[in-house]
Amino acid sequence: MKIEILVNEDAADLKITVSCKQLTPQIEKILSVLRMMNHQITGKTDDEIHLLDIAKIIYIESVDRKCFIYTADNMYESELRLYELEQQLEEYGFIRVSKSNLVQLQNIQSLKTEINRKLRITMSNGEQIIASRQYADALKRRLGVI
Repeated sequence: MKIEILVNEDAADLKITVSCKQLTPQIEKILSVLRMMNHQITGKTDDEIHLLDIAKIIYIESVDRKCFIYTADNMYESELRLYELEQQLEEYGFIRVSKSNLVQLQNIQSLKTEINRKLRITMSNGEQIIASRQYADALKRRLGVI
């Protein structure tokens, strides 16, 4: 990998260009990190609204029509539905793994194959999430496993 930085005093905005032969999981990870910088969503705890850095979100879970956002140190409730969060966060490295879960790809620690083509995902905070067989192949493809 070669990194080239051009300083141009006349540049109106920051521009990052990635040149590659093909899009690999490693390049997707780099792009995901770049996209996440300075992006936030809101989450609530009790009566407080917090601005959450997308990069700090480990996974999101929907329970009884409510969405909960998990970080390493806290859990927040979101006003948005899971499908709305999925649409907003897809370009930042999040993927749906079941009817009720979105995970941040960079926070996946390990995968274990379960019966019926399901996957057990261990996240960076130790939580385990089951990826349903409907979503397991897409997850494997996104991670470059298949």
